[in-house]
Amino acid sequence: MRNSRISKLYRMSIAERIDELRQRAVLDQPLADALRQTANLLSAERADAMIENVIGVFGLPLAVAPNFTVNDVDYIVPMVVEEPSIVAGVSRAAGLARSAGGFTASSAEPVLVGQIHLAGIDDVGRAIDRINARRSELIELANSLQPKLLERGGGVTDIECFRLHPNDAQTVVLIHVSVDTRDAMGANVVNTICEGIAGTVEEITSGEAVLRILSNLADKSIARASAVFRLDELEAGGASAEAVRDRIVLASQLADVDPYRAATHNKGVMNGVDAVAIATGNDWRAVEAGAHAYAARNGAYRSLTRWCVDDAGDLRGEIAMPIKVGIVGGSLKTNRCALAGLQISGVRSASELARLMAAVGLAQNFAALHALASDGIQKGHMSLHARNLAAAAGATGAQLGRVVERLIQSGEIKDWKAREIVAELTDASAARERRDTPAGIGTAAGKIILLGEHAAVYDKHVLAVPISSAVTATVHEAGSGVSLRVPDWEISQVVTAGSRDGAAAVVRKILDVMGVDGRDFEILVRSRIPMAMGLGSSAAFAAAIIRAIDDLLALDMDDDAVNEISFECEKISHGEPSGIDNTLAVYSHPVLYKKNGDPPVQKLHLSGELPLVIACSSARGMTKNQVAMVRSRYEQYTELHERLFAQIDEISVAGAAALSDGSYEHLGMLMNVCHGLLNALQVSTPELEEMVQIARSHAAIGAKLTGAGGGGSVVALCPGHTRSVAGAFRDAGYRIIE
Repeated sequence: MRNSRISKLYRMSIAERIDELRQRAVLDQPLADALRQTANLLSAERADAMIENVIGVFGLPLAVAPNFTVNDVDYIVPMVVEEPSIVAGVSRAAGLARSAGGFTASSAEPVLVGQIHLAGIDDVGRAIDRINARRSELIELANSLQPKLLERGGGVTDIECFRLHPNDAQTVVLIHVSVDTRDAMGANVVNTICEGIAGTVEEITSGEAVLRILSNLADKSIARASAVFRLDELEAGGASAEAVRDRIVLASQLADVDPYRAATHNKGVMNGVDAVAIATGNDWRAVEAGAHAYAARNGAYRSLTRWCVDDAGDLRGEIAMPIKVGIVGGSLKTNRCALAGLQISGVRSASELARLMAAVGLAQNFAALHALASDGIQKGHMSLHARNLAAAAGATGAQLGRVVERLIQSGEIKDWKAREIVAELTDASAARERRDTPAGIGTAAGKIILLGEHAAVYDKHVLAVPISSAVTATVHEAGSGVSLRVPDWEISQVVTAGSRDGAAAVVRKILDVMGVDGRDFEILVRSRIPMAMGLGSSAAFAAAIIRAIDDLLALDMDDDAVNEISFECEKISHGEPSGIDNTLAVYSHPVLYKKNGDPPVQKLHLSGELPLVIACSSARGMTKNQVAMVRSRYEQYTELHERLFAQIDEISVAGAAALSDGSYEHLGMLMNVCHGLLNALQVSTPELEEMVQIARSHAAIGAKLTGAGGGGSVVALCPGHTRSVAGAFRDAGYRIIE
């Protein structure tokens, strides 16, 4: 006898889950083997036989939900769905229902209705009388068209007539042909019958059969399920069991009077029902259409479920909905995915599958309502979203749980944060393995340009402050070749003599200039600033590696030598660098910089930490491209650009004085004006403009793009309001540089 109670299934690997199902005889050996090689379930060649114009196979997760007991029979439920929390929620709901006796379910006979619409009839009443008089003859004719269905105990059970008034001038006779399709979905069977008897019906009525097709409102195939959830198991999220129970009941009542709420309420039901329909090869679109039509059968769209408090004070739920599905025919022979789903479910008839799907729909509805009534829907969603992100970032095995936990604790459930955590854990593991291996370590600063972008290239002043220790490089001597890894930027490369582009080319330049070309190194770079965001990542990258190699080989290079090499690397990255990025990267000090100034660098002294917020846009800004674009316009409109650059130069010098004096109001005003001039240079973007507005509308006194533009980042000056401005950026989906 099958037992659906599987403890900690979610903690098993995929292979272990398949083995568990095989050991329980839920899967036979061929399908278990096919599941281990998912491509064997549905190949592109098989798919090409199913539909037209196939170019591949689109994958969705196939999962199983344990714990179900329906009518005292245990089921493991196959579900195909991509949305996090559904499988976990329905499995937990099934477990809670199980402790109170499980689900009780029933289903009507698997009857599908076919429709024949007859138009152009002069005497509608007489036509209906003639159809009714020959009803038995028509049923016999219809069944003769599907003799094998009749042999299996199915066939046409009834023919009914109705009047429809599609417009003021016309009455249409509608004939309903009720067909018991047994274990088949039945669409083709019903369509064949409707088309097969339409000619005879036309002769009887002297009308024209304008439509001959099934209806997906399968209201003769209603499936019902009910379950009790014990009061003492409902407490959650700091809310009492009574409060959770009563909120669920109220939510059910609201879905009966508010169609907006009902739509979301029923969507939760269909999260479960559709997932099972897809997993078993059924037409989920037909099930959806029928369910929503049934929900609106009385002229208002209402809930498919009802929740109440029973006599014992427990929570009782009920569902009733049309479910017309099949377990034979259709694409089942072609699609082994559907065969696997049916085998996992263990159902032996279409009616049994309908009952199971009704129970799953009720369980999923409970899971959603329980979350809404306690912790809120997002907690479960975000927990599983964190798991998805962790897996996508490369976390596996025991590391997966640690990454998920740290993601949730950070409050930044984002892909970049997941990659950052995975890289940290991986680096820590590698460090433990090579604890005794000599290493060189170097750090460098990022940069925030407060004033002077692009003008700096034309020998104007630029005002910038550092992002301290933004990039750290660790270098080990290796056994063969030069390898480079920057996990935060998703870079993993082998540096060769032929490396001419990107990070590898910069490393090749560093090794050549430092005179260590030909030696073997493993280079690991960690960065808390993203690349191509206008924050000096390329210069910091180069300077950190130079310092790490210097540290490893004890070369005793001074900062000026590091800066000189970093500037040469910047030419690779940006083509025509101003020199400000490498200056900040190496010296990590607020400066007023002028490429050919005397001196080029004027160090500034601040009285305290600047109240700045840095936010990254969704688009990278490529400095080389932006500098080239401005150069092209400069050469075409030289005089105009000279005036713009002169204004930016004056603003930068005035900003340096304001920064040194702590005159934030003045500095903020200058930042706003500078942003306007950069916009005039056409290096801003609609997204950057939106970000600037977000900052200013949340009390930033100055906000502008920082760096070359065309994407990248925004810097906001917000004394006393850094937290609210940072929060506004996060709420809008932007990453903050801490």
